[in-house]
This record gives sequence, C-alpha cells and structure tokens, in this order.
Amino acid sequence: MLELKAISEEGVPEALAKAERYRLLNEPGEAESICQDVLRVDPDNQPALVMFLLAVTDQFDEMIDTARAMDLTRKIHDEYERAYYSGIICERQGKAHYRRGHYGSGAIVYECLVNAMGWYERAEALRRPGNDDALLRWNTCARFLMSHPSVQPEPQMRAEPILSE
Repeated sequence: MLELKAISEEGVPEALAKAERYRLLNEPGEAESICQDVLRVDPDNQPALVMFLLAVTDQFDEMIDTARAMDLTRKIHDEYERAYYSGIICERQGKAHYRRGHYGSGAIVYECLVNAMGWYERAEALRRPGNDDALLRWNTCARFLMSHPSVQPEPQMRAEPILSE
C-alpha cells in the first residue's frame, strides 16, 4: 500500500493556485487531488473546501455525486457561501442530467434547477451589498427553464375514486 506524502503548510497557497489552474484546464480530478492534499495539512481551509466542491461538481458529467459535494458544504463556515454553493451543486446536477438526456430527465432537471433557485434565494437574503452572484445564478436557471420546454415538472396524476355498485 502506498502512503501519501504530506505537503508543507507553506506550500498551501501555491498548491491552491495550481488546483485553480487545473480546474481552468478542465482537469478537475487533478484539482480535487490537490485540494485533498491541502485539506490534509489544513482541514479548515475554506478556499480549498470550495475549490474541492467545485472540482467534484465539474465531474458530474462522469458521475453525479451530490452527497459528496453537499457534505463539503457542511464544512463551509459562511452561511451565505453554504447556500450559494448548495445552489451550484443542484444547478450542475440538473444540467448534467440534461446533457445525459435519458428518458424522464426533463422532470429531474426541473426539480434540480428549482432546488438550485431556492438555494440562491436563501443566499440572496444573506448576501452582502453589491454581491449579486446568487441573483445571476438564479436568472441563469430561470432562463434555462424558459428556453427548454421539455424541462417540466413531473405531471401530477389525479386519483379517481373507485365506484362500486
């Protein structure tokens, strides 16, 4: 069994910069690995937690692991950021389902995006002046729903009473 090598605390800022570059190069697995190394030496590093969460959601097209991503939000201290990044998770989950295009995905995508919009509304209520990120994301979800008519809620089935003679 291999034993992982620990990075130095002094190397954390440079490691996080590398993780961000890997995300920009569309190599989220590399970014995720670096974030795990940072969190081994600094378990409460908030930028590393956020980048780790984003790297996990960057991989939703391969495997949608919302439980893992949501678990990371619980470690984020700031209530606004917890709500905002929970919205990001739901939004990316919905869009990953949309790209897969499997049967019945329209209702799943709709539910995910509506959940994301709920998180963004919570974040909006907590935002500091001038921070419109949650509003921008809410609008993106709304525009997606308006421009994709196949993305609709699950039809509600009405149960009719059985008449007996």
